[in-house]
Amino acid sequence: MPLAPVQTEIARLIAVNRSPSSHLAGEAALHLEPRSPRASNDLDYFHDQETLVGQAFDADRRVLEGAGFGVEVVLSQPGFVRAIVGRGAQTTKVEWAHDDMWRFLPPIPDPAVGYRLHPLDLAINKVLALASRDEPRDFIDVIYVHRNHLSMGSLCWAAVGKDPGYSPEMLVEMLARKGRYRDEDFASLNLAAKPDLGDLKRTWLDALADARRLVRELPPEDAGCLYWSPAEGRFVTPSGDRAHLVRHFGRKGGVLPVVGDNPLIEYDSDARRLLAEEPSVVLPPPSPRPRRRRPPR
Repeated sequence: MPLAPVQTEIARLIAVNRSPSSHLAGEAALHLEPRSPRASNDLDYFHDQETLVGQAFDADRRVLEGAGFGVEVVLSQPGFVRAIVGRGAQTTKVEWAHDDMWRFLPPIPDPAVGYRLHPLDLAINKVLALASRDEPRDFIDVIYVHRNHLSMGSLCWAAVGKDPGYSPEMLVEMLARKGRYRDEDFASLNLAAKPDLGDLKRTWLDALADARRLVRELPPEDAGCLYWSPAEGRFVTPSGDRAHLVRHFGRKGGVLPVVGDNPLIEYDSDARRLLAEEPSVVLPPPSPRPRRRRPPR
């Protein structure tokens, strides 16, 4: 579901202050797409350094108050600010927070919000969130990313790169303890449609079965990676022969093979320029561009 009107205007106004190191994340970033099943109650902005949080909040506050919005700070501490932002009766919670900059992919530019965390990093964060707590909203979100981004098994496999305290098998079994919900558990969520509990349960059990099978089959030395298919131009769930797949591991700042439909980062001067602004990212000089075969339709 799209953002609420007040969230849309706030995000649009402060988009000018966003960058790869100060980007929209959390549920609002995950559910920007119209086909998403629910809306977020707040806006979460993540920052790669603690000192950036206060700077970003001050800059955003000036823009918002200049546009006639009230900004009521309800909590402020090093690396975290929470405020209620609104105009008249229309308000929303906005948070500015420091977050670990370890990720699989760099944040992506988005005309509506400036920059947002890459959907696959958002999806992996959701899997880890559901494993650590039992919230109906996380369950809905994991089903959503499993159906629309990448299989739950692949997300679990990659997630242990972000949180090495887990093994893929442990993470899958922790998720297997979830999924026991009733209609009333979803009543407080802003959903596009009433959940079909039978459909959700079938999808969940199938996803768990596939995830268990996947983590048994993949080589342990690959744990913590995503699999990139050069032929398809996207990340995939491996099946059968993996010789044609590229193992993609995360790092500080994230690293491309691609963002959306953009070319490989190695040959994308704009993307290289943006990443070069990040002090933690060292980019090698581009090599001669290979000829890419167009995948069959």
